Amino acid sequence: MTLTVLTDNHAGKRTAAEHGLSYLVEHDNKRILFDTGQSDIFLTNSAIIGVDPEATDLIILSHGHYDHGNGLRYMGGQHILCHPGCFVKRYGDRGKKYIGLAETFEELSSRFMIRTSADPYRISDRITFLGEIPRISRYESKTTEFTLENGEPDYVDDDSAVVLELEEGLFIITGCGHAGIINTAEYARKVTGNKDIAGIMGGFHLKHNNRQTRETIDYLRSAEVQYIYPSHCTELPALAAFHKAFGTRLITTGGVLVI
Repeated sequence: MTLTVLTDNHAGKRTAAEHGLSYLVEHDNKRILFDTGQSDIFLTNSAIIGVDPEATDLIILSHGHYDHGNGLRYMGGQHILCHPGCFVKRYGDRGKKYIGLAETFEELSSRFMIRTSADPYRISDRITFLGEIPRISRYESKTTEFTLENGEPDYVDDDSAVVLELEEGLFIITGCGHAGIINTAEYARKVTGNKDIAGIMGGFHLKHNNRQTRETIDYLRSAEVQYIYPSHCTELPALAAFHKAFGTRLITTGGVLVI
């Protein structure tokens, strides 16, 4: 598996950053663009790095937030896989700020071939899109700062992840982790039938060194996860707790992970 960071919150030596996430994932003879950030920075960084995110087999959208899918405005012609709930209108800042995708399903469908699935979807023998992740843990996804267009709470039910099956076990890639890292990992185990988790990378949506963060650390420690890379929406107090527990490093744009 090779994962190249095209967009993340922290800049590399030669590459720019934004509040967003985009990875180029190469595994099992597939090239997957996982999210596109909020602008065309992922394309600018790709040119600097020397990779082509448009020459991919599939684009996977982790969920329908602007900082993960608005980069789609600068592309066209590819296949997209995502949860059907990605295209709802959603708001943050107590309903004052629109944080959904800039383009509607109809607008994107005019340029892309879109497949939606709330169920797990096999991309290849060793790559699975999880679809809708059940919320079963005691401390995750119990509150939300987001709302839907009708004013109801938005728990980001469309939040999903991709699971790569490696010789060492499962490698899980999250966008923001709104569903919860424990929920995501447990569902990955259930869907694949593989109990071994080799690694997890992406947004963990942990803001504080609180009970949820500590429970997540305890879970990953008990699962003996070897590769742990929190990034994007994981804020400094949580990042510090992960660094203390596992010696994790800061993820920057332009970085390449090979396992």
